[in-house]
Amino acid sequence: MSSSAIYQSCAGQFNSGEQLDQLLQCLSTGHDGALNVQTSNLAGGIDAFYLIFAGALVYFMQTGFAMLCAGSIRAKNVKNVILWNLLDSCGGGLAFWSVGYAFAYGGDDDGSKTFVGNAGFFLKGDNIRMENWFFQFAFACALSSIVAGTIAERTQMKAYLMYSVFLVGFVYPVVAHAFWSSNGFLSNTATDPLWGSGAIDLAGSGPVHMTGGVTALAAALILGPRIGRFYDKEGNPLEEPAEFPPHSVALQFLGTFCLWFGWYGFNPGSVFFISSTENGQVAALVAVNTTLAACAGAVSAMFTSTVFDYWYTGLHTYDLGYTMNGCLTGLVAITAGCATVETWAAVLIGIVAGWFYLLGSRLLVYFRIDDAVDAIPVHMVGGAWGVIATGLFTKGELLLSAFSQEEHVGWFYEWGSGSGDFTLIGIQLLSVLFIFAWTFSVMGIYFYGLNLMGWLRIDPLEEEVGMDISRHKGSAYDMTLASVEQVRSLMDDRSTSNRGKQRKPSIMVVKLAKAGTSEGESASGNPEVQASDVQQAETA
Repeated sequence: MSSSAIYQSCAGQFNSGEQLDQLLQCLSTGHDGALNVQTSNLAGGIDAFYLIFAGALVYFMQTGFAMLCAGSIRAKNVKNVILWNLLDSCGGGLAFWSVGYAFAYGGDDDGSKTFVGNAGFFLKGDNIRMENWFFQFAFACALSSIVAGTIAERTQMKAYLMYSVFLVGFVYPVVAHAFWSSNGFLSNTATDPLWGSGAIDLAGSGPVHMTGGVTALAAALILGPRIGRFYDKEGNPLEEPAEFPPHSVALQFLGTFCLWFGWYGFNPGSVFFISSTENGQVAALVAVNTTLAACAGAVSAMFTSTVFDYWYTGLHTYDLGYTMNGCLTGLVAITAGCATVETWAAVLIGIVAGWFYLLGSRLLVYFRIDDAVDAIPVHMVGGAWGVIATGLFTKGELLLSAFSQEEHVGWFYEWGSGSGDFTLIGIQLLSVLFIFAWTFSVMGIYFYGLNLMGWLRIDPLEEEVGMDISRHKGSAYDMTLASVEQVRSLMDDRSTSNRGKQRKPSIMVVKLAKAGTSEGESASGNPEVQASDVQQAETA
């Protein structure tokens, strides 16, 4: 390569005013140096784009959380819970920009162990990677949205916004720092990792999902159930829990698939780099394991619930709700070990996740804990199982590819080789205990304080009416119902026009006409029908 060509190549990469040192180094190394610079810059650009794209997929999970929550609750609170999911991004985003990211990842890599980071507030600093902040911001939003469905239909707006900011700005960063900062006491990238290994959690079964699930548990215990779910209006226990069915299974299904789709950014994106063949293979394995665990979790939950229903009722039923949540629990569980377990282990992790979900869901009802979306068994139980399963099934070769270490592997492989090394499984169990103790204690105190000040739960009348009408200027849907007088008028008109014809009103219209007992009463008892339904019945 000629001198002029070398100069043109280097000058195209570096600005002589701001990057003079790099330009001179490029010129001094000649042709090979120019090529190396070009290759390095290209790889850096590819990795940055990969992380931004993965972050966008993770952020799309907010749509999934919103649709899943909206479909799982009653129609009178849809606008409220969707607004909550929007506030998770807005309030949580500002908290993560100002202090959360600094607490989680700020600080010098000097080998010391710190409780939280101490640098990078408001994204000020020399070592801030903007693409990394965006990716981690999407993680923080997902964490915050986990709790929305659990406390839906009975929580004040200001309480939710304050909780979201506090969780994303402080509680979650402490856990993320412990796992993923080089200064964290559980980090496997630390200079001197705990017990020579550190915890293995690629994408956050523990730091993200279990933290969110434990927060949901603390909130549900302090907040109490919705009126009429387990107790009557006087506070007396019901003999059988009341069913509050989801108002839209279609929205639940849409939300589930949006979340599954977003998980392909959540897990593969946590590899962080894609510009080398080895990293590409790791990301591919992560995507495959993510898929298999989701499939296994869904099938496991569906068929297990079918078997139990047959034992108790003699009927073959296939529960869509259990199937969707089994799928999500499988996704949560594989998030920790998706890069370090083999495909057969991913299937096994998903199967067991489906069982744990069903057990957790039944235990919530047994202990009268109200969780409209079953976020506690999906995220807390599924997250804990995922962290522990990583300690059981992590394979040495895969651990080396993903984390550049292989001293301590999963207990399944240690036991198979005749070793008594319980190091990794011990650290994973310790990690689960740390997440639960830290999150439950801090968030429990926080919610208890809000409750003492009267800022946590809404007024009982507002709860009965619904948050959409009482706080958000009207229902999310056109809920106008035909009045009893309208139904009777339609019957009279048809009776007059069809006199002499042996034609009776539909059973539905007759029931509506008999439902009201006072002037102007809405025909919203049993059955509940809109005006359009009455018109259809009238012309039937």
